[in-house]
Amino acid sequence: MKCPRDGSELGTERDKSIDVDRCPQCKGLWLDKEELDEMEATVAPDEDTRRATIEYSKRTSDLHCPVCDKPMLAFNYRAYSLELDACDEHGFWLDAREEQRMLEIMKERVHDLQRAASAEEAWGQFVHSLGRRSVWDKIGDLFRGQRR
Repeated sequence: MKCPRDGSELGTERDKSIDVDRCPQCKGLWLDKEELDEMEATVAPDEDTRRATIEYSKRTSDLHCPVCDKPMLAFNYRAYSLELDACDEHGFWLDAREEQRMLEIMKERVHDLQRAASAEEAWGQFVHSLGRRSVWDKIGDLFRGQRR
């Protein structure tokens, strides 16, 4: 298989326990369709964390699929400013350093989802602590200086 960036022969290597195809010249990485999910799972093991549209702002890429030689589509990965290339049938091309950025994005996603869950739990505890009185009653008490 040839590198879509520079035409070099891609070599197979193990990366995070996944067999991937990497270009020895430009250090780009070819991931078969399921391998992108496997790579994301190395930092986001919970499948629910990874469920979401990963392709935003699709457009025609300058690169061709190393498997079928059809033009690939470029897209913004998970709505971030990381542009990846994909063949709908075969997989994803990541240029050098894009693999690291993709993993950082997944780590951010996990952190943000954990923060959101924690905030939701704290809100639930706050609402429960109010009892039958509304939030507005409690706020009114604060302004009237009547803490109960």
